[in-house]
Amino acid sequence: MSVAAVLHRHPRLRLSGLLTPALIWLGLFYVVPLGFLLATAFFGTDSFTGRITYSFTLDNVLNVLTEPAYLLTVLRTVGVAVGVTLLCLLLALPLATYMALAAGARSRPVLVALVLTPLWASYLVKVYAWRVLLAPEGPLGGLSPGYGWVAVVVTLTYLWLPYMVLPVYAGISSMRGSFLEAAADLGARPWTAFRTVVFPVLGPAVAAGSVFTFSLSLGDYITVQLVGGTNQMLGNVVYQTFSTDLPFAAAVAVLPLVVMAFYLLTIRRTGALGRL
Repeated sequence: MSVAAVLHRHPRLRLSGLLTPALIWLGLFYVVPLGFLLATAFFGTDSFTGRITYSFTLDNVLNVLTEPAYLLTVLRTVGVAVGVTLLCLLLALPLATYMALAAGARSRPVLVALVLTPLWASYLVKVYAWRVLLAPEGPLGGLSPGYGWVAVVVTLTYLWLPYMVLPVYAGISSMRGSFLEAAADLGARPWTAFRTVVFPVLGPAVAAGSVFTFSLSLGDYITVQLVGGTNQMLGNVVYQTFSTDLPFAAAVAVLPLVVMAFYLLTIRRTGALGRL
């Protein structure tokens, strides 16, 4: 019997054959390194040589979880990620609504392409461009907020906005105008139509977009270095300590993983993960 015949008669075997390479790749290049990262957080560092001592210790984890400076950094990082996500949502809703419902059939693909165009440019080029714009002596002059948290939020919003626009656009496109017209024909007022028709459809789309904007902002450190002034996020702490104290840097790196895991568990019920 040929291999094709065996696979045809055993669909589960065929499915296993298709999934096994992807699962092996995921395990080798994601799960295993992540496991090493978690394990490294429980090692120590020789204060004289700077080398890792492979003896179990909770000092790094306890230091990160009890030191007020690191806890405050966690709050600042989460605050920036939430602020960027909300600002992206405020900008994406009208833009995606126009693209999906008001724009013509010919201009719609052009608008989608324009939204995606900034993603083609280099990340560093875009951040340095904002660094020039936000400089006190830059083109904005007195209107510039200068380098700080406002500059960080504005720059990150520009960087990650397309990741919010596209899911929201897809969610609105699935409704088109028929849902709203049907709600109006049934006597629903605008707010009632939004609450009962638009929001249930857009909820998963917004949550899906927020996964990108929130996670990308949570792990960023280059933007903060370039336009954040003296401010720091968790990524900056990891960047500054991984070369001198890798176990401590690993313990700090676990914090955004915990925050992101909690966030994903929170939005799992919205169905957003199925849209990613």
